[in-house]
Amino acid sequence: MPRNIMLVPTNLNVGLTSVILGIIRAMEKKGIKPSLFQPIAQQINSMDNIPDNAINILSKISDIRMAKPVVMSHVEYLLANNKQDLLMEEIINTYYRNYSKTSVLIIEGLTSTRQYHFFNILNYEIAKALKAEIIFVTSFDTYSIKSFKERLELILNSFGGKSNKSIIGAIINKVNAPLDKLGETQNYLSANFSNNHKIHINDIDIKNTFKNSFFPILGIIPWNFDLIATRVVDICHYLNARIINRGEIKTRRVKSVILCAHSLPCILRHFKDGALLVTSADRIEVLLAACLVAMNDTKIGAILLTGGYEINQHIFKLCDRALQTGLPIFMVNTNIWQTAINLQNFNLEVPADDFQRIEKVKEHISDYISATWIESLNSSPKDVSNCCPPLFLYQLTQLAYQAKKRIVLPEGNEPRIIEAASICANRNIAECILIGNSTNIKHTADQKGITIGRNIEIIDPNSIRKNYISRLVQLRKNKNMTELQAQEQLKDNVVLGTMMLEQDEVDGLVSGVIHSTANTIRPSLQLIKTAPNSTLVSSIFFMLLPDQVLVYGDCAINPDPNPEQLAEIAIQSADSAKFFGIDPRVAMISYSTGNSGTGSDVDKVREATFIAKRRRPDLIIDGPLQYDAAIVEEVAKSKAPHSNVAGRATVIIFPDLNTGNTTYKAVQRSAKLICIGPMLQGMRKPVNDLSRGALVDDIVYTIALTAIQSKQLEHAIPSD
Repeated sequence: MPRNIMLVPTNLNVGLTSVILGIIRAMEKKGIKPSLFQPIAQQINSMDNIPDNAINILSKISDIRMAKPVVMSHVEYLLANNKQDLLMEEIINTYYRNYSKTSVLIIEGLTSTRQYHFFNILNYEIAKALKAEIIFVTSFDTYSIKSFKERLELILNSFGGKSNKSIIGAIINKVNAPLDKLGETQNYLSANFSNNHKIHINDIDIKNTFKNSFFPILGIIPWNFDLIATRVVDICHYLNARIINRGEIKTRRVKSVILCAHSLPCILRHFKDGALLVTSADRIEVLLAACLVAMNDTKIGAILLTGGYEINQHIFKLCDRALQTGLPIFMVNTNIWQTAINLQNFNLEVPADDFQRIEKVKEHISDYISATWIESLNSSPKDVSNCCPPLFLYQLTQLAYQAKKRIVLPEGNEPRIIEAASICANRNIAECILIGNSTNIKHTADQKGITIGRNIEIIDPNSIRKNYISRLVQLRKNKNMTELQAQEQLKDNVVLGTMMLEQDEVDGLVSGVIHSTANTIRPSLQLIKTAPNSTLVSSIFFMLLPDQVLVYGDCAINPDPNPEQLAEIAIQSADSAKFFGIDPRVAMISYSTGNSGTGSDVDKVREATFIAKRRRPDLIIDGPLQYDAAIVEEVAKSKAPHSNVAGRATVIIFPDLNTGNTTYKAVQRSAKLICIGPMLQGMRKPVNDLSRGALVDDIVYTIALTAIQSKQLEHAIPSD
C-alpha cells in the first residue's frame, strides 16, 4: 500500500494548487516520485469561483500518474439519494485500480464553500477510507496569530483532533500576504491595493505559537509578490478585450493596476515597470504620456482602454515608436469603474500554460516545506490496521463480484428484496433467484421503477415444490416425515429455498424481511447441518462504527454457551473476520478484566480464553476483558496494560446471548450504525437472516457476504 498523504484545505484561497506543486518539487529533489489522486473533480463554480487546476497543470508539465476523478454532478446525485456508500466505493475502486504500485500518493482534498459546506465531512471519510495521513493546508489571513491558531485547531478537531493519529501536521501558506480591512488576502488587481502593507509575522512567532500543539507545522510559506504577477494576455482573455496592439502580450506581467481617473500630474509617478494603466479611451493625454514613458525604457505592463471609444489613427501614428517597444494595448467597452470591479474578481490561480510562473511557484514553495518530513516519506506507511466502513463495504462487493455466486431469495415478492436483487445484478455482486409469482414480481418492479435484468431469475414456487418431496422425506426420515408432511412444509418458501441450497442448485440463501429469525434458521439447521469441522452454529454481526468495523459474536444463536462452545465461537468469529479483511484481535468479554473478578460467569470466559488459545495459538486472543478495556486505549492502559488485545480489539465475543443481543442493539440504535448480520458460522452452506426492518442496502450487503461465505466454504470444506 502506498504512503497516502491527503492535503485538506481549511478554507477558500489557501493556494492548494501551488502547495501541491511545491510539495511535488520538494519530493522530486529527494528522489521521490509521487502520484496525484483527486477523488472528486471540484470544477470552476460560478458562485465560489474555485478552479480545478492541479491536474490540469501537472498533465501539461509532468508524467505524474493521475486517475480520472468522479465528476461533481455524479457526486451530487449520489449524495442527494443517500448513497454516500456508493460514492466511497467508486473512489476506493479508482484508488486500487490506479495506485496500488505507487510509493507516495498525494490526495487532493475538497474545498468547503457556501454551496458545498459539507465537504470537510467528505474529506474526513475519504481520508479514513484510504487510510491517509492528513495535512491541513491553510493561509495566514488574519492579523492575530492567536485567533489563527484557535481557528485552525477548531478545524482539526472536526477531524478527530488529538485522538486522530492520522493528522500529521499543517502547512501555512501566504504568510505576510497583504490583507484588507476584514483580514482577508487582498487581490492585487484591486484599485486600492498597496504592496506596502504593515503586517509582518516572523517564522519564529508562528513556531513559538504552535510549539505546544498536538500537530507539527510542516511548512511556513512566505508571501512572494512575484508569484502572482499574471501575464497581460490572461487579463485580456478574462475581460474578453479587443487587442489594439499585441506587442509582448504573452510575456509581460502585471505587477500593479493604476486607475487613471485623476489628472496627469497626479498619476504620472505610477507609470512604472509592470503597471497596468487603466484609462478611458478618450483621455488621449494619458495614452500619449504612457507612450513617452515606454520610449524611455520603462516596461509598462500594458494599457487598458475603457469605454469603447475609437481612437484617431493620427494619434496612433504618434505612438508608433512606443508600440515598437512591445507595449500591449487592448480595449473593453465597459467604463473605467465597471472595469475596475471586473478586475477585482480576476482569479489569481496559475494558468496551466504559464510555465514560467509555475516553475517559480514550485521552487519557492519547495524551499519552505520541511525537509525532515519529505525524507520520512521514504519509510513505510504507518500501520493502520483498523478496517474502516467504506473500505470494508468496498471489499465486500469486490469479493462478492469475484465469487460469482447464485443466491436464492425466498421472499421474492417483497419490494425491498426485488430492489436489492436488481442492485446486485447491476453491480455484479451476485446472481439472484427470486422465489415468487412472476407476474406479481414484475408488477411490483414496474410500480417501483425497478429493472429486472437478465441476471435475475424468477422461479414460481408452485412449479418446483414437487421436485424436492422425496429428498426432504429422506433427510427427515429420522423424524418419520411422510410425503404429505413434506408437501406441507415445502409450501414455506424458506424451506423450499433451503432444499434448493441443499441440492447445490444455489450457493446461498438470504431471508428474514417477512420471516422471523427462527423461521429462517430452523430449516437450515435441520437440512443443511453444520460443517464437518464445526461443533456448533454461531453468528456474528459486522458493526460499522464511524472509524472502524468491529465483529460481534454471538448475538443471535447460542443462549448460554459453555467454555468449549464459547472458544469455538471465538475461533469461528476470528476466521470470519480475517476472511472479510479485518485483522482479528479477539476480546473475550466479561464483567471484569484479568484476574480482578471471580465467579462462575467470569470463570467460564477465562476457561474459554485458555481453550481458544490452546486450539489456535496463531490467533491473538485475550480475556476476560471488560468492553471498555477491549476497545478504548486509555482504559486499556490502566486496566490491562500488558494485553496485546486491550484497547485494540476488533472481534468482540460476548459470554451469552442475553449480553450479546442486548449490546449489539444498544450500540446500533444509540449510534445509528449500519449493522450487517447476523451472519451464520459453522454451517455446511451459507444461510443468512435479515432484520424485518432491513433497508435495501442492508439486504444488498447481506447477499454479498453470503456469496463470499460460499466461496470461503469451498476452500474450508472438501467436496464429496
